[in-house]
Order: sequence, then C-alpha cells, then structure tokens
Amino acid sequence: MLYLKTIAFTHKNLALETIGCLHLSEDQQTETLGALKINFDIQELCFLSTCNRVELILVCEQDLSQDFLKDLILFINPKQDSNTISTLCKGAELYEGEEAVKHIFRVAASLDSLVVGEREIITQVRKAYDFCNMMGLTGDTIRLLIKQTIETAKAVYTDTDIAKNPVSIVSLAYRQLRGHGIKPDARILMIGSGETNTAMANYLHKHQFTNLSIFNRTLANAQKLAGFLNAKAYALTDLETYTSGFDVIITCTGSHNSVITEKIYRQLLAGETGKKVVVDLALPSDTAPEVIANYPLHFIDLNALKQLAEANLQRRQGEVQACETIIDSKTEEFKWLHKERKIELAFGEIPRQVKAIHELACNEVFAKDIGALDENSKAVLNKVLAYVEKKYNAIAMKTAKNVLLNQDEK
Repeated sequence: MLYLKTIAFTHKNLALETIGCLHLSEDQQTETLGALKINFDIQELCFLSTCNRVELILVCEQDLSQDFLKDLILFINPKQDSNTISTLCKGAELYEGEEAVKHIFRVAASLDSLVVGEREIITQVRKAYDFCNMMGLTGDTIRLLIKQTIETAKAVYTDTDIAKNPVSIVSLAYRQLRGHGIKPDARILMIGSGETNTAMANYLHKHQFTNLSIFNRTLANAQKLAGFLNAKAYALTDLETYTSGFDVIITCTGSHNSVITEKIYRQLLAGETGKKVVVDLALPSDTAPEVIANYPLHFIDLNALKQLAEANLQRRQGEVQACETIIDSKTEEFKWLHKERKIELAFGEIPRQVKAIHELACNEVFAKDIGALDENSKAVLNKVLAYVEKKYNAIAMKTAKNVLLNQDEK
C-alpha cells in the first residue's frame, strides 16, 4: 500500500465554492483524467466529486508535495488564479498508505460527509469507481480498495445506528424550502434533472406539488423527470425566453459557469417584484452573485445547510466510535487482502514456468523414454505430472503467505 494516496478537498477545510473550481462533469472527466494519469505518471486513478468534496485516489510513486498539488490543480482547471490555487493547496487533506484506506472507508461510511449518516455517498463512490474503471484508469489496488470500501460502508450502516432516521442534503434543503411556507400550487422551476434534483423531485411528488417546469441541457432527460412529476419540460436554453414567472427555483447542474445570470433571472421574474426562493445545490453554485446581492430572495445553498448538518452530527456522535471500530477492523482486513493479492501477482509467473518445465521434460529431455511407453502409460504419466504441477503451485502460494504472516508477527 506504499503508493496508495488520497488527495481530498472537502467542506472541512475549504469553502464549497472553492471546491467547486475542481468539479468535473463526466464529459470533462473523459477529456481530462486520462491525460492527467499519463502526464503525472500515475499508475491508477479514481476521481470522486460530490456536493461537498473532490477527491483523487492515486497509486503513484510521487511525493504529494506542494508543487505536485499546484500542478495537479492547474491541470484539472487551468483557469485557476494563484490565490485560489494557494487556498486549495493549503486546504487539501493528504493521506498515504493505511491512512488513505481509512479515509476512503470513512468517506463511504458518511463519517466525513457534510451530513453524517446519509447513504448517498456509498452510491457516489461506487459510481465514481465504475466510471473511472470504464475509462481504464483504475487497476488492481483501487479495485480491491473500492470492493472493501463498499463492504465496510455496508457493515457500518447495518451494524450501527449512524443512519437511523436518515437525512441528506436534499432532505435538509427540502425542510428549509417548506419552512418558507411554500404551498403545493407554487410555481416551481427545476433546473437540471440529475441525481440531486431527481431526489428533490421525489419529495415534491410525495407532497403533491403540482405546478412544476423542468429545464435541462438534454431535453429528453427533462421530459423523463417531467413525466414523473406531471410537469412541463424545456431545454436549458429556454430559460432565456421563459416569461410565466415563478415562486421557487430549484437548481443543480454540473456547469462551471453561472446558469442563472442576472439577465436570465430578470427575464424569469417576468416583471414580478415579490420575494422568491432559490434552492441552489450545485457545486459550483448555479446562481450568479449579482442575483443574490441585487434581488429580494430567500437563498438556500450548501453553505446555508452546514449549520443544520452540524446539528445532525451532534445527534449521531454517539455512534461514531462504533463506526470507527468497524473501520479499524476492515482496514486490517484490507491490509491482508492487499498483501495476498501482491503475492498472487508476484507468483503469477510460477504456474507458467512450471508448465514450461513440464513441456520441456516431456517433449525434449525425456521425449525418447516417453515415446517408448504405450498410450495408457503416457496417459497416466500426464495425469501424474498435471497433479504434481497443480499441487506445487498451491504449496508455493501457501508457503509464501505463511512466510509473510510470520514476518509480520515478528
């Protein structure tokens, strides 16, 4: 595990809008991550981006120096200014070896989340791995790590009460929205139809909100969510010409730039001057700062939900130690799994070499003697040699594992 490393940019040390500078959509990941792996001579790579963190799981020999971090940040987003780069470098959490394993386990178990106990993170970790694996970025170490990570998270959720009466960023946002007295017939514009807004749609559907319009870059996806909500579907570009007014905007896209600019917001108001509600769960924010500063509105974003999330953590604090015990145990288990896998890979050549010796003996060294045997004797000899070959490989692997065990006990 010497070369296993994690670089984490999270809500604990950095402002969410700063973390958002490193967010990459799936299309951007496809364009960027393969080149990043090659340029930085990284053996394996997994990229995780959620509403409150961006993390890179690496297998590489490089030291995680400030220069390395700076170059990495600039590669991910070349438009970053020097102050933002400095802030990101100072706020980055760096883990190596066993500590990197524990960190990933804690992330998937939601102990490191903005909302402790929310289960969405385990799905996000799995999807991040599947996507990076599909692109050929991962390898044996990260494969084993993610497999053990999922098992660890499941054990935490099953064997502790950390996720009892679960909450999530979306549920917290919905509670804040309802706290402003929003009625079921309120005019709601939903911008984006990804996982977060789909989760919000479930709450709106459950509580029978009836006047919704869905905007999305891909119209077909907007139509799919609109069908579930009995809503109207629009392309994202239709925001520029929408004139029916609104009471609430719920937005979460993967855009690096403001989706709700001051010009678009003024258009959406359609001449109305009353106070509106904007729920912005995007990272980075979809709402331009000028909109927040210049118009009367209740603005609910990830920063506004932090205080509620901290209160949620206090209620669950008693379960954290039980979770940490599971994580410690699973970390030790992973260390053995990783060592065993290294032995399997190291000894992977032995069966081929033994087979080659077998073939050399039969086809050259003892070819004349074997040729003098009858067919039945040849068949028996082949069975004996195949048996010896199989048993030798098993004993060699077992012996190597026992030696490793004895070395670690000393």
